[in-house]
Amino acid sequence: MEHRNWNKNNIRTSLLGYGCMRFPIKADGTIDEERAEALLNTAKAAGVNYFDTAYPYHNGQSEPFVGRVIAKWDRSSFYLATKMPLWNCKSLDDAKRIFEEQLQRLDVDYIDFYLLHSLHKARYEKAKAMGLVDWLWQQKAAGRIRNFGFSCHDNSAGFEYILRDQPWDFCQLQYNYLDRDDRAEEISGDRGYQLTEECGMPLIIMEPIKGGTLASLPADAAAPLHALRPDATDASWALRWVGSHKNVHVILSGMSAEDQLTDNLATFGHFEPLSPAENAAVESVANELHRRIKIGCTGCRYCMPCPMGVDIPDNFSIWNKLGMFGQKDAIKAQWTTCFPDSEKALHCVRCGKCEAVCPQKLPIRDSLAQLQKELDAL
Repeated sequence: MEHRNWNKNNIRTSLLGYGCMRFPIKADGTIDEERAEALLNTAKAAGVNYFDTAYPYHNGQSEPFVGRVIAKWDRSSFYLATKMPLWNCKSLDDAKRIFEEQLQRLDVDYIDFYLLHSLHKARYEKAKAMGLVDWLWQQKAAGRIRNFGFSCHDNSAGFEYILRDQPWDFCQLQYNYLDRDDRAEEISGDRGYQLTEECGMPLIIMEPIKGGTLASLPADAAAPLHALRPDATDASWALRWVGSHKNVHVILSGMSAEDQLTDNLATFGHFEPLSPAENAAVESVANELHRRIKIGCTGCRYCMPCPMGVDIPDNFSIWNKLGMFGQKDAIKAQWTTCFPDSEKALHCVRCGKCEAVCPQKLPIRDSLAQLQKELDAL
């Protein structure tokens, strides 16, 4: 198993980290604990030593389940990460209560890596104002937190502000070979990665396979990869691309099935950074997928709110996934069962308010009409 040194406190983490957000589930939606525990034990036996959960994962059941599993392990043999759900904190007392609850759920005396969950600049400022950040530093001083950091869902400017504002021990970003444009509203992209190198900030990566979409590429788009390594999975290419960045210390993967774990263990068991030829192939795949984007929406949400309730960026996000990846059945399910009818493009009355404020000067009205047709026809 590939491991990375942190150059502090003798920390040495497995490059593959186990994300505890997507365990296998039963028909009633609860965690399939027998399968999930077997997955965790197999990962640990193979050398994975970083396990990442959070207060809301699996409707609040991930932390208690993980706690029951790790209670059977030597506490010094792994690193445990969890996060403070700031959206649940209306006061410092709320945060204190949640933190104590997390220690009880996980049945531990300390958390190895504790994160402020899903930060953007406004959420961070609110947490600071209520004294939450200072209080968590106090918990670190008391030994109840070993390393204090944050996960970020902001553009590069927002990320830089947060990154430079505290002496963080580490940070966590979404990064993969498609999410590299720092103009996107919730993505810090290549600039975000560069900032971590500039600041000497150890980096943990989430969404390296972009929610699974990079694990199942259209065959024609993936042809450059398959030509070089016919037997390598699409997921392995995405993980190797991220792992080839020197400041990446952990890559989180939410492995929900045995075949996913087996493939990831093979990738990291004998980890090979991308060669120049392989990196060029990944770049060509990324360029092809970007070429298939239906509309160049960055998700900045300047067009919102729509007077008619249309969630313009979310409509475009689904449409762009269809263009890039195909996966018609998955897109149809998202469109028909997960996306509220009240927020769909069909409610657009072509008032033009959105186009007047769009920084990209996109043809929003015509595009909404077109995407409604295409998605309804799936």
